[in-house]
Amino acid sequence: MGERGSDAGQAFPVYIAVIAGLLFLAFAYFLVGQAALTRNSAQTAADAAALAAAQDAREQLRDGWIEVILDPGQWNRFLQGEVDTGDSPCQQAEEFAARNEASLAGDNGCVPLATGEHGFKVTVRTTGRESYRATASAEAVIESRCSFDPPVPPESPSPSPGEGEEEPDDEDPEVDLMCGGEPWVIDMENPSLPSAADLFRVRLLN
Repeated sequence: MGERGSDAGQAFPVYIAVIAGLLFLAFAYFLVGQAALTRNSAQTAADAAALAAAQDAREQLRDGWIEVILDPGQWNRFLQGEVDTGDSPCQQAEEFAARNEASLAGDNGCVPLATGEHGFKVTVRTTGRESYRATASAEAVIESRCSFDPPVPPESPSPSPGEGEEEPDDEDPEVDLMCGGEPWVIDMENPSLPSAADLFRVRLLN
């Protein structure tokens, strides 16, 4: 009887050590899982914010293009994204980051791409307890889906037609805009443009 009691007394510390080890592993797995969840949340917020910035800029490109639509010589500036879209895209990025429980990370939280492409790099930091915060970045680019051939300048005026001859056609030329392989004829007397999504593609960079 004494030996059994002695064995039980020796085994008890072992049980305690095993339970403590299991609790430690469970806590460690919890921390790892929490960290992974926080990183995923940060990346989701960064992706959403970058796309929001690029989509807002895309809308502004279309709006600015409409303002100069009667001057095809300026169209390429908008097709190539060579137009300042102001602060609005980064304001949209900040709003979408907040919707995903994050905020822009400092002065460089939303900046134009430095790769020569038109788009934005957004860096966010999740909100909440300091120990559970994470930082992530995403880049979204705006790509033109369209191309066009500038209209041919009118020829020098010809002499007035003689009797029986037709008057020359003085109508404004039409311009063929190709977007995604589909033609869009722009009547310069009543011009219009496709939607921003038809004019420009927005995507995340890997």
